[in-house]
This record gives sequence, C-alpha cells and structure tokens, in this order.
Amino acid sequence: MLALSGTLLGCVLGGTGLLLLHFFAGGAAVMAAETLWNDFTKYTLSSVLIFILVGDLFFASGLSRRSYSALAPLFQRIPGKLLHTNVAVCILFGAVSGTSTATAAAVGAAAYPELRGRNYNRRAVLGSLAGAGTLGLLIPPSIALILYGAMQEVSIARLFLAGVVPGLLLGLAFMVFIAIVSLSNLETTPHEGPKPTLGEILRNLVQIWPLVALMGSILGPLYAGLAAPTEAAGFGVVFTLALGFTVGTLNWNLLVETVLSTMLKFGAIIFVIAGAVILKQAIGILGIPRQALDFLFGFNLGKYEALLAVVLFYLILGCLFDGISLLLLSTPFVAPLLVGYGFDPIWIGVLITVLIEIGMITPPVGPNLFVLSSITKGEAGIGEIARATIPYWLILIGGVAMLALVPSLALWLPKLVMG
Repeated sequence: MLALSGTLLGCVLGGTGLLLLHFFAGGAAVMAAETLWNDFTKYTLSSVLIFILVGDLFFASGLSRRSYSALAPLFQRIPGKLLHTNVAVCILFGAVSGTSTATAAAVGAAAYPELRGRNYNRRAVLGSLAGAGTLGLLIPPSIALILYGAMQEVSIARLFLAGVVPGLLLGLAFMVFIAIVSLSNLETTPHEGPKPTLGEILRNLVQIWPLVALMGSILGPLYAGLAAPTEAAGFGVVFTLALGFTVGTLNWNLLVETVLSTMLKFGAIIFVIAGAVILKQAIGILGIPRQALDFLFGFNLGKYEALLAVVLFYLILGCLFDGISLLLLSTPFVAPLLVGYGFDPIWIGVLITVLIEIGMITPPVGPNLFVLSSITKGEAGIGEIARATIPYWLILIGGVAMLALVPSLALWLPKLVMG
C-alpha cells in the first residue's frame, strides 16, 4: 500500500513538473534527467534509507520492547503512571528511527498489550501513543529534517539541533496533559499494587543502555563534527546489528525480512522524492515562488498573516497526504515563500515538520491512526483513535503558535552549539 501510494504521488508530481517544463519552459523537460542525477548522487539521501533501517532493526531485535519495560517503573509514582512511559519511549525511539509511523508502531506494539492488560483506559492509551508517536518526525535524527535540508540546501546538523527543544517541550506538554487528566479522572489509570522502590527503578533503568548507546553512536559523531549524517547513520546500523545479535533477538531470517521491508519503504519515499525534484525544478524555472510572493504582497498580507495562510494550507492538506509526501510536495514553494517574508530557513524546517506531524494524526489519512488501529487488532477503529488524539492535536497546534511567537525555541540551540 505504501509503495503504491508513493508510486502514484511520484507520478503525479513528476508528471506535472515535466508538463510544466515542456509546455511552459521552452521544452526544457530534458533538464529533469540531469537534475535527478545531480540530486540522487548526493550522499544525503542515502542517510534516509540507513536511518529507516536502524529503526526497523531496533524494533525487529526486540530492543524497543526492552526499552519500554526498563522505563515503565520510573513513572509509576506520578499521576498518569505508565502513560508517561509512552511519551518518554516515543521520544527516545524517535532518536533512533527518525520517522513517526515507525515510532508509533514500535512503541505501540510494546505498550498497548501491556497497558490494556493492566486495565488502563483504552482511549487514554491510544491517544498518548498516537500523539507522542508524531515526535519521531521532530526528534533528531529526523527523516523529515534530512529531506528538508537536502531539498533546501540547509545544514542538516543545525536542523537536528533546532528540533531538540521543540520536540522535548511538546513531549513535556503531552505529559502535563496526561497528569492533569489522570488527576481529574481517577479511572484513567488503574489502582495497582505497591509502587516500585528506588532500587527497583534504578535496576530497570540500567536495562535501557542499548537505546542510549545507540543514540550516542549516531548523534555523538554527528555533533562532534566527526561524521556527516550518512556516516552517522552507518555507525548506527553497525551498532544496531551488534546489539541485535548479542543482547537482542535478531537472527539472519529476521535480518533479511527487515532489510526487504526497509527497501520497500524507501522505494516509496524515493519515488516521491524523484517527482518532487522535477516539480521543484519546474516551479523554480517558471518563477512560481516569486509570483506567489508577489500575489500575497498584492493583498498587503503582513509577515504573520502569510504565515497563518501557510499553517491553514498544511492543516487542510494534512487531511489528504501523509507527512513525508506533504513535505516533499510543499517544500519547493512554501520554503522560498516564507524566506521571502524574512523567516529563518532553519526555523521554517522545524515549523513545517511540526505541521506535518499534525497531519500524521488527522483523519481521514492520518497514518498513525491506521498503525495503532492495526495494533489493536480491530478493538479500536480509526474514529475512536482520532477522537482520543484531539487533545494532542490541539497541543501540537499550540506548539506551532509558540514557534511563531518565540522563534528562539528552535534557533537557540543551533546558535549555541554551532555558532
């Protein structure tokens, strides 16, 4: 299904670009081949494939379940209990997988049976998993930020750093909401037995070391300036394989299945990228971003009025496209438009990522909703999960507003670390 949707969207984007180049740019369609060659021979795109493989291998090795079990006792003493574990593990797993659906699937597969077995409120469980799963797109290494950086020729390391603070703040906001709901409705979480002791918590936390070590193997060399994103992703694959075969449950059959699954996912993405690259070239040659900017200027729209128009654009299209497809479809003209209004390109990348996160939990497409529905094996439909996710949808909208009001939330850390 994913491969088919990627093929169709790639054909639409690429076909539109070729028609524009042929009929409106003096028969320049032949230039598309050269552009594709130049873009597809960049090492940056290969990091997308490798980061997807890291997340898939970590899940196939059973290490995501182990990480969930290790963190669970830490939150049993606070309102919301193990619902907070969903958010925390999604943040940590997002630093491995780089994708939203993979994060929701990996954490959901471990959390849903566990929490339902403990009689947690089903809607509370599903809402927290769907909402927190979106953080996989923002927490570095983020596939969305890699693709944005490659398309706009913006520093990916800076983009990664820019996503950290907003991602953590959104995660914290989710946890605050969970705590408030748990205090106001005691039936949200069950009355369990004795709370774990400090010693039990610490002993369990030690078991999370594979995930922490893997994050260090990827992000450490990247931020230390010792590796580019592709090389850092390569370190992650080697490290994940070592962990999977030693402390995990990875075997050769699982490895082959996982690699094939990853290739299918990447095939769908790369087909959309090809179409988006051709369309980007066409609208660039025709000067469409400049024309769109002049059109908005004609309405005397101010800086933040134009930003509001962009936000509404993403909220509407988020109902129709998955996050990565929407990113590739929109970035070629939205990013130059906002840059023309004076917004920072790094900040724009984070803003677009948060906006497509919202689309990941917006019906009727909402990929995270479908992922979690499949995990429940028919217990919960898309409508029920969507309703449970509404508070998290609103929190993400609040995150967009905070980014607009306080741009330094995204720009402070890159300036601090990289100058």
